Amino acid sequence: MADVLPLVEARLHSALGEPDARAAVTFLGTDRIEVLRFPAAGQEGDVVRYATLGMSAQPMADPTAALADPVKGPRAELLLSVRAGAADTDKVLRPLAVLAASPQVEGVIVAPGASLDVGEPLWPGAPFTSVLVAEPGGLVEDLELDAPMEAVRFLPLLPMTPNEAAWKRVHGAPALQERWLNHGTDLRDPSRRPVPLD
Repeated sequence: MADVLPLVEARLHSALGEPDARAAVTFLGTDRIEVLRFPAAGQEGDVVRYATLGMSAQPMADPTAALADPVKGPRAELLLSVRAGAADTDKVLRPLAVLAASPQVEGVIVAPGASLDVGEPLWPGAPFTSVLVAEPGGLVEDLELDAPMEAVRFLPLLPMTPNEAAWKRVHGAPALQERWLNHGTDLRDPSRRPVPLD
């Protein structure tokens, strides 16, 4: 089986350019997770992007399965886009690595529509402690792998305030995304106010 991570990193570079920083985090009993920082460039000159590298090395296993399949199963990496300069968002590296390690640590499958909570602000002073996993395919295309391996999907993360996360649990992800859209919410603003939920 081909080593997946060099292919994943090449896909990230082709879609986002060259990273200007990277950090590695290793949790007990897990593979190393790196987080790459891609500087603001091009038309969206003020948006910095963070991408995990390492989550896709192993397929995510169904937590109810007796034995994890080492080859088959969904694979993913996480992407976060925020406006640069308005907050110390580089401190998001460790929380992102924690989220990327969650399939190995907690046996969860990260998929669009899921909520992921780190239990603390995503960066100092952030009004967000959790994220909504959005649909892949917009920013970085899926990376097809040789069968029987599934494609690596690059899942965008949308920061949620605690109230938004609670509202989403009741009403669902599509309803929250529609509310953000209707109110013109800038989901890349690192210090944005919560969307009206009444």
